[in-house]
Amino acid sequence: MFDLDLLRSFVAVADAGGFTRGAERVHRTQSAVSQQIRKLEDGIGKPLFERGARRIRLTDEGERLLGYARRLLRLSDEARDAMTASRPETRLHVGVADDFAVGSLAALLSAFARTRGDVRLEVRCGLSVELAGLLELGEIDLALVKREPGQGTSLRVWPERLHWIASREHPLPDRGVVPLVAFPQGCLYRDRAIHALETAGRPWRIAYTSPNLLGIQAAVAGGLGVAVLERRALLAGHRVLGPEDGFPAIAPTELALLVRRGAPEAARDLAREVERLCAAEEEAVAQAMTGAQPETIAQEPSAWRQAVPQDRAARPSITTFS
Repeated sequence: MFDLDLLRSFVAVADAGGFTRGAERVHRTQSAVSQQIRKLEDGIGKPLFERGARRIRLTDEGERLLGYARRLLRLSDEARDAMTASRPETRLHVGVADDFAVGSLAALLSAFARTRGDVRLEVRCGLSVELAGLLELGEIDLALVKREPGQGTSLRVWPERLHWIASREHPLPDRGVVPLVAFPQGCLYRDRAIHALETAGRPWRIAYTSPNLLGIQAAVAGGLGVAVLERRALLAGHRVLGPEDGFPAIAPTELALLVRRGAPEAARDLAREVERLCAAEEEAVAQAMTGAQPETIAQEPSAWRQAVPQDRAARPSITTFS
């Protein structure tokens, strides 16, 4: 119904308080702008300005239209910018095991997305077995997954120290059936827990299942059962169980950094930063276990410290699935 050129001239005249100054703002002659306003008034069927000897002012209808005109013009400008803006050169698909997609790694991914305007980052969090399958299918370019030690090739691996975890506040269940808090079927930690209990001859049951780490941590802290987790996932409300508590040792796993063959160069760039973060995490855990204080780690890699224009900064799209 409304011609945006007419609305633009209308807003310019209203803001400038006169036809002459308003015409200057839209780079038209006064007579051309006057004709535009008249055409707009004819289309609406109501006057938009009260014209005085020295100054004009909006009528009630003009004031009402002004707000709508501003919004229509703003929306038009946004649509134009969205359609004419240069697209990111690379879309990078990343898969991360759910219990590692928190804290420092989330900060790393966010920093990478903000400072790499040439990359559109899309992150999936889920079970490692699913992520590894997606990487083989070419649906993701880089993955950080848990797996059996030495299983296949990888860019880098780090050992995982698995522990039985229980609530610090609530007592352990008796030595009858062990209530397990676990990720869904297919999770390596779940398989490790069940295999260890069955090998030790201890009966078990699934007391709580959650597709995400926060649910597992909360259930354990609340006393719903015990879980097998890597040391980095321990919270203040947790405590570690051992043979003295009747729980068998857990075979180790490993954290593997995988990059798809033929992945874009941006995947290698991100992999280097993920490798740096995991190495720092490994060092921090090792030093914590020996009572040493880990060295201070910079919050962002030095390569990211250069400013990037805000309109080019990408933001990661994160999808969580079980």
